[in-house]
Amino acid sequence: MPPAEIQNSPLMADDTMAQLSMTYPKEQSEAPTSRLSGWWGMHRTRLAPYLFIAPNLLLFSVFVFFPLLYAAYISVHQWSLIDTPEFVAAKNYTRLLSDGQFWQSLQNTLVYSIATVPTSLFLGLMLAIGLNRQLAARSLLRSLYFLPVVVSSVATAVIAAWLFNDNYGVINAMLKNVGIGPVAWLSTPQWALPSIILTTLWVRIGFCMVVYLAALQSISPSYYEAARMDGASRLQQFRFVTWPLLRPTTFLLLILNVIYSFQVFDLIFVMTGGGPGFSTTMIVQYIYQAAFASGEMGYASAMGMVLFVLILLFTLIQWRINRRTEQFV
Repeated sequence: MPPAEIQNSPLMADDTMAQLSMTYPKEQSEAPTSRLSGWWGMHRTRLAPYLFIAPNLLLFSVFVFFPLLYAAYISVHQWSLIDTPEFVAAKNYTRLLSDGQFWQSLQNTLVYSIATVPTSLFLGLMLAIGLNRQLAARSLLRSLYFLPVVVSSVATAVIAAWLFNDNYGVINAMLKNVGIGPVAWLSTPQWALPSIILTTLWVRIGFCMVVYLAALQSISPSYYEAARMDGASRLQQFRFVTWPLLRPTTFLLLILNVIYSFQVFDLIFVMTGGGPGFSTTMIVQYIYQAAFASGEMGYASAMGMVLFVLILLFTLIQWRINRRTEQFV
């Protein structure tokens, strides 16, 4: 049969229509897939980071953000955990103004923070500089200083309570050998808080040392070589090279140490229980007592919100100061 007749035959026309009917639905089913891939290709760069941080955002929302909102809700209610919350507006917050124990716990927290934060930063930096050099058993010394950080806070508090014990403590035994009478470390108000401060420094110095040590090792030796070629002494190298490059690390450690100091609980709870009297009760422990010992969840939540605002304000102020300092450097 000639080619023209083959093309015009009914059999060929039916085959062509069958092929078209099979092809058309296939193209129609692939259209949504192509549109989806095209939309993802346009927004992939923007959405991919959020997909990676989505698990952390979910955990943060469940364990931090939603509890914070619920604490703010409870802070304007009176609730004892077993009855129905009763709305009292700002009554819990106005009660704070006349609560002497709240202000005493806040004062203890401020004294504790002022005594521990700058000291731990300074001693941690000095240790990091010393252990950044070539020394015998340098790795062993680093491990010994960092060991209290990896130990549980409760275990650290138990060891410290044994060391500072008034009757059979190791520190009083050492003082007795040099002719100094026993000191009532944990049973008198004038020595209980210093004992807790010394224990905190024992833990906090090792943490600051490791962070500073990592920052020191990230500084390029070329900076020090250039400073030595310009005739800079060791003190000048630290002032004009080391310290400016350690400013971000110092800012980080400052914020972390302040937050830790304002939230300290387990160490004091095990060593002194907040006593003697009210001399070592920190604000977190007072919140714990109000919530679970007195059953005043609304009042405890109000104190918690005040603590949150104080930490937030301090962080924002330090952040602004750090930003302004970086602009003038």
